Amino acid sequence: MPSILEGIKEPGQLKSLSLRELETLAEELRERIVETCAANGGHVAPSLGVIELTIALHRVFDSPKDKIIWDVGHQAYAHKLLTGRNERFGTLRKLGGISGFPKRAESPHDCFDVGHSSTSISAGVGFAVARDLKGERNKVLTVIGDGSMTGGLALEGLNHAGELNKDLVVILNDNEMSISENVGALSNLLSRTITSEYVHRAKKDLEAFLEGVPMFGKSVLKVAKRAEESLKTLFTPGMLFEAFGFEYIGPIDGHDIGKLVETLENVKRFDDAVLIHVLTKKGKGYPPAEAYPSLFHGVGPFDAKTGRVHKAKGGPASYTGVFGETLKRLAHDNEKIVAITAAMPDGTGLTPFAREFPERFFDVGIAEQHAVTFAAGLAAEGFRPVVALYSSFLQRGFDQLCHDVCLQDLPVVFAIDRAGVVGNDGPTHHGVFDLSYLRQLPGLTVMAPKDENELQHMLFTALSLDGPSAVRYPRGSGLGVPMDQILEPLALGKGELLREGKDGAILAVGNMVHPAQQAAAALALEGVDLAVMNVRFVKPLDRDLILSLAATGFLVTAEENVLQGGFGTSILELLEQCGVTGVRVLRLGYPDSFVEQGEQAELKAAYGLDATGIARSIRKARGQAQQESVLEPADGADGVDLPCQP
Repeated sequence: MPSILEGIKEPGQLKSLSLRELETLAEELRERIVETCAANGGHVAPSLGVIELTIALHRVFDSPKDKIIWDVGHQAYAHKLLTGRNERFGTLRKLGGISGFPKRAESPHDCFDVGHSSTSISAGVGFAVARDLKGERNKVLTVIGDGSMTGGLALEGLNHAGELNKDLVVILNDNEMSISENVGALSNLLSRTITSEYVHRAKKDLEAFLEGVPMFGKSVLKVAKRAEESLKTLFTPGMLFEAFGFEYIGPIDGHDIGKLVETLENVKRFDDAVLIHVLTKKGKGYPPAEAYPSLFHGVGPFDAKTGRVHKAKGGPASYTGVFGETLKRLAHDNEKIVAITAAMPDGTGLTPFAREFPERFFDVGIAEQHAVTFAAGLAAEGFRPVVALYSSFLQRGFDQLCHDVCLQDLPVVFAIDRAGVVGNDGPTHHGVFDLSYLRQLPGLTVMAPKDENELQHMLFTALSLDGPSAVRYPRGSGLGVPMDQILEPLALGKGELLREGKDGAILAVGNMVHPAQQAAAALALEGVDLAVMNVRFVKPLDRDLILSLAATGFLVTAEENVLQGGFGTSILELLEQCGVTGVRVLRLGYPDSFVEQGEQAELKAAYGLDATGIARSIRKARGQAQQESVLEPADGADGVDLPCQP
């Protein structure tokens, strides 16, 4: 039997398929997604949960004329397969392949780039207003998960959309609520009745008529609305969304293609703000993902038949795991320690802490801004909050980090996971900006460990400080170094000289220390003698050690961060401030562009941030330096007699 999916080249072809063929297509989409993600890894459970909804959307609406905006976008795999990307789907999340998220540059059917949550409604309002200003006629639809509704931006978008009452359809993909047989049947009846074009128009006409009746018309209308609201409130959360100004429809079984198509066909004729509440099951149709939706939310390669995830044999503990275990250990001795995360207890390693100290653990949902200010309130009352977030997610809380934490000099610790490139999730998730946006904040101590053992000492140090601090560490396993059992605070603002050298020095931050040491060892065999410094503190800098190394006349900075405003920039600033001239500085990091997706090792090699790349860049720079005959270092460049203020 020929594959239906293989014959789909553009979504308009779904309009000619029968209901049975659409249901067969849903199964083929599931097989394709599971097969590909088993090889590549990916967001399995979210995408499997919205397959029927995706089919219904493309059956009823006309993408790309009609705009379908996916929140986060990790549930858009079926959308990609139905919009001409089936042949390239095997490259999903690979270097040079298609993205794991909607991407405008990839297809006209991807109308908005996403990767972080809670953005779809605000973007949808923008699309709807733009449409009306241009005098065009098309539908704008946003698909947002119930988890993303915890983000403040989603509520801000709802508030504005309801006020404008533009022609906008918000589809709430609720994958937490189960569908009860009795309630489900009544809900389907209510939804079918409410979405009927005749009932919708009759309701509008009746409202207009009653408002025009003198004396008692408005009173009757008020009573009628209360009756309708009471019925909805009894069986659905519709009152919440109607308070925002939306017409509420649902709940609807999100795996019933026929019901979805019927509802969307009716809503297609509406011209005001509508919210459709759709109930789905994460991982639908693939038993391992249904049983373990959290594991299969974002998973590495696995066995498609069994669902068993391929794990590396043995190996060092991850930085995330070391952080979680260290914090749990420290919390035994300090009852003031409180752990906070934003919907990522597993991803940040805090699940063990949550089990042991449930009263001191807070998952605030997808609400990074609230997480930061919540921590500030705790710190103001004498607690020691530790906020564990991914680097790229902390960007959303920058204002709160600045005004609510640093301005008040509150002792909040930020455990910044996934610093540097994170791999296949790509540019929306790479943590390559944090050193730039953190080091500009007054009073904030910024640390980066060279290995997992130093991470535990840095966390201990951070919790001993009187002001705010941040410890940033990469995704993945540590180096397998011995772990100290006794933790000691590090000397504030002091780096570590790991290797001496007369021909220059490599100043390496965090996980760049190990490849810097390897590069220095390789160059030593070629007669180039370079020192290696473990920076430890990006802020405050170890001025004395750095300036003494500047006396060699050649400094190399290595960081997993963009070069603009990063650690390397701080070295240029230090030399300028201290009046040091004649020192050649080679800055190694990521350029002024968004880093694409790919395995971590692939990306580091591509950008010259592995040992081979560091050595190659140094050889090239030294060759140029010899040709240019660089000036000698200025007098006093050994850090003793410099006009430099601490």
